[in-house]
Amino acid sequence: MKTALALASIFGLLSVLLGALGAHALKKILEADALASWETGVRYQLAHALALLAVGLLMDRGLQLKPTMILFTAGTVLFSGSIYLLCLKIGPGVLLGPLTPVGGLLLMAGWGWLFYAAVTYSP
Repeated sequence: MKTALALASIFGLLSVLLGALGAHALKKILEADALASWETGVRYQLAHALALLAVGLLMDRGLQLKPTMILFTAGTVLFSGSIYLLCLKIGPGVLLGPLTPVGGLLLMAGWGWLFYAAVTYSP
């Protein structure tokens, strides 16, 4: 539970910071499509920060959500992280580009595990 809540707070903090960076400093540097991609990365990161917060609270109630926590964390890092790096043109795009959909698949798997844990939960 502590780990999920710590990750939620870190992802939340960074999403606000990166959102502000995009809205102010990068607005003058990035092209419109890159800025839209940046905002998508921030939006998904913030959404999954809140999801991790809920996961942490649900873990305290006995739901087996460690796989969800791991999938949400890895998915957010790969999905949003690769978008940020691609927008800033940091690293080889040919390697970073495929990480975005892999991250998305991990996020979907996390939601799938959450569904599985919910329907099989018996207090």
